[in-house]
Parts: sequence; C-alpha cells; structure tokens
Amino acid sequence: MSNVLLDIKNIRLSFFTSAGEVKALNDVSISLNQGDVLGIVGESGSGKSVTAYSIMGLTAHPGKLIGGSIEFNGHMVNEMSEKQLRDMRGNEVSIVFQDPMTSLNPVYTISNQICEAIILHTGKSKKEAQERALELLTLVGINEPQKRLKQYPHELSGGMRQRVMIAIALSCEPKLLIADEPTTALDVTIQAQILELMMELKEKIGMTIIMITHDLGIVANMCSKIAVMYAGKVVEYGNVDEIFYNPKHEYTKGLLNSIPKLYEKERTKLIAIEGTPVDMLNVPKGCPFAPRCDKTMKICLNQMPEYTAITDDHYSACWLLQKEEFVQGGKNNG
Repeated sequence: MSNVLLDIKNIRLSFFTSAGEVKALNDVSISLNQGDVLGIVGESGSGKSVTAYSIMGLTAHPGKLIGGSIEFNGHMVNEMSEKQLRDMRGNEVSIVFQDPMTSLNPVYTISNQICEAIILHTGKSKKEAQERALELLTLVGINEPQKRLKQYPHELSGGMRQRVMIAIALSCEPKLLIADEPTTALDVTIQAQILELMMELKEKIGMTIIMITHDLGIVANMCSKIAVMYAGKVVEYGNVDEIFYNPKHEYTKGLLNSIPKLYEKERTKLIAIEGTPVDMLNVPKGCPFAPRCDKTMKICLNQMPEYTAITDDHYSACWLLQKEEFVQGGKNNG
C-alpha cells in the first residue's frame, strides 16, 4: 500500500489581473509521505503560500489552476466541487495562518469558534463539541482552559491566540497541517514553544506538516525535507542535511550565506543576495534567478534547466550542475 499522502505534479497557477497574467506557480512538483515534515522556504512572492493554498482549493478568482494535478489522500483536488472541498478542509487538511488576530472572529468567544469547526465536520452535539474544545485547549497548553473558552480573542495574548488557531486546526485530527509562517508575529520564547508544541502533536496524532517560513533556523530544527522556491518554481529539493551541508542551487547558497553561523570563530560579514525578486508579470525566459546570480552563463538567460538528481531525494534546477555533469562525463570518457 502506498504511503504517499500528497502528490503535486507539474502544477501551473496564474492570477489573471487587469495588469496581466501573474504566473504565481510554474511547474511545481512535490511529493509527501504520511508523517513527513516539509519546510517551504524562499523570499516573499516566491509562491510558498500559493502552493499550500492550492492543496486546499483556496486559490479563488482571479487565481486559476491552468495545468498539472494535485492528489491528496486519494482525492484529485483540482477536480473536486466546492462542496467536496469544504468537506475536506478542516477534516483532512487544516491551516494555521500567520496572524491569529485576523483569523479569529473578534465578536465570538473562543468556545464558539472552536465548537463551530467541530460541529460542522464531525456532527457532534453542542455539549460534546464544548468538551472537545476544552480537551483541545488543554492539549495545546493553554492555562485555565475553562476560563479561556468564555473569553474573546482580544483578551488573549498573541501566543495564546496562535495556540487557539492550532486547536481549531487540530479539532478534527487532520492528516495534513499547513502552517503558514505561524510564528512571525510572536516573540522568540513563544515561537519556540509553538514549534515544540507542533512537533509534540505531530508525534501524538501522526500528522504530516508543511511549514512555510523565511526562517531557516526553524526549518533546520523541525523539518525532514526542504523545498526551496524562487519565482513560482521549486529550484532545489532534498532532505535537511543535503540542503544545509551540500546546497547545489546558487539561490539556496545565497539564502544560507545570508544567515549568521554559530560555528564560525571569526566575525564574518553576512552576504546579501544582490538585486530584487522577479516581476511575476514578466518572468524571465530562462532561469528566473539568472539576473541575480554571479555565475550566470548565456544559456541561463535563454532556457530553463531541467532538474539534475544529486541523490535519490535531492535534486536541483541549475545549468551549473548540467555543466559539471558534462565536464565529468568528458573526463571519464577521456
């Protein structure tokens, strides 16, 4: 029996705006097994969140999936009706958004908001839903959970609100949890607690997690696989050790060089990636990172490279890898 929970194949998604077609995703493929923790990293506008939202069918007008397929837990997401998508959301896949204050309704109590999801998807009675809500708040480590159920979002701290969002996301024990930069608005201590909580819950209920983040430290601590995205494309994919200790794409190397390293004895200057992200209305013909890459070759500007496999689970789309293979092949033949 296959252990694959999510299989995204060559999806292309665009937003058709008055200014033109914004090519948000360009031939994205990702496969996840049950229990994996995938980190999706990249600059703002690289397509991280759009990829996650497409799994839930949340890319509404003017967004449109124009190619490829998304298979999740036996469903072909791109072929599902709106009613089928609503049944799937929360029940089989849930999301924790970046800012809990804008995700929670300010005029409803915490109890109302957790119970709504439980009653909608499980058919439990109001009393059963309230018992489950109390259980969930206890599970996510909120103190005095009985008291918190009667409170409104503005009465809770940022960390507590984010825990409530996680409780709502977990209310129906989904197979996949998508966390869209869930710790950005929190201080470092609370951030660590939230991440630790998510990993504990993963072990308890066997969840698969997609973590969308800019923070490579978070990825190193909690993820088993990493997808590096740039301009709507996965430019490198591999397990954590392969990406951190043997990066192959120049963009991945740039991201790693721009963060401080604890093991360096001498003080070194951080290296920023020159230039600005791609205008998604006018995506370059060749490799999208070519205008910012200091190793650009002529072919990089005119043609997008195919993926090169470094190991069974590690691949990257870079012409330099193709060049290395060609040179190596020539030496071997010589």
